[in-house]
Amino acid sequence: MENRRMLQRVLEQVDQVILGKERENREILLAFLAGGNVLLEDIPGVGKTTLALVFSCAMGLERRRIQFTPDVLPSDLTGFSIYRRETETFVYQPGSVFCNLLLADELNRTSPKTQSALLEVMEEGQVTVEGVTRAVPKPFLVIATQNPAGTAGTQPLPEAQVDRFLISLSLGYPDPQSGLSLALSPMGKERLAQVVPVMEGKELLALQREVVGVFMKGGVGEYLTGLVRATREHPMIERGCSPRGTIALARIARASAWMAGRNFVTPQDIREQFPFVASHRLILSSSARMEGVPVKEIVDEIVKQVPPPPMEADR
Repeated sequence: MENRRMLQRVLEQVDQVILGKERENREILLAFLAGGNVLLEDIPGVGKTTLALVFSCAMGLERRRIQFTPDVLPSDLTGFSIYRRETETFVYQPGSVFCNLLLADELNRTSPKTQSALLEVMEEGQVTVEGVTRAVPKPFLVIATQNPAGTAGTQPLPEAQVDRFLISLSLGYPDPQSGLSLALSPMGKERLAQVVPVMEGKELLALQREVVGVFMKGGVGEYLTGLVRATREHPMIERGCSPRGTIALARIARASAWMAGRNFVTPQDIREQFPFVASHRLILSSSARMEGVPVKEIVDEIVKQVPPPPMEADR
């Protein structure tokens, strides 16, 4: 119970800075609790950088930010060795990924070669440079932002990289009341200065271990796999969720159940998390793209079509 209250205090810290986005803030916290990375697709200026800053402050995480541009190199992320003349040796200089929370800003503005430099560290928590593998600090989490598809100067992320994000979501514009509050409240730096650390990285690691132990009954698991299978059979979808997507949905469903104070997953946990896990993993068919069918519409249709298990299967 105390652990959940601690995370609730983290959310309170975030909500007082990122106004009107309580659902999105909670979803990102669940992703962190599940040990996953977050992909944000948004226009500039909606608070993505501030979001990463306030989470890192409230959770006691060491953070780094890298602004991706076409000239950013893989070594800027993974690190490199430089020659020390005085000692006649090569000394390794760590890159930006050696932190707890990395904000990868505008990831789709850089080259595919640099984008792929994040693949190993996002999946395995380590980087290999010049044949030597080095582990990054734990916990290691990524919040990556990308500009909307078609924006000038962007390149699509490789499917293999998109699949490594546990969830994707969009902050979007604030509602009118939150917009007014932003206009009347202190500026961003003043609000950030009010954020106080609630926990430390080692405590987050302990909570992640607790989440792994949340129970999922067979019937609920079949409902989960049924939703994933439906993405592979839908006529409007060319390529559905991967097996990694199945694992991601199970992980964040367990985090959702734990956050709700339960030690078992319900169909409601899965149903709520499915859109966040599936949307960025689906490749629509050419006919769906030509007709301009939104991914959200297809995901909602799948949720309605796949029946949940009987109530007794919840436990």
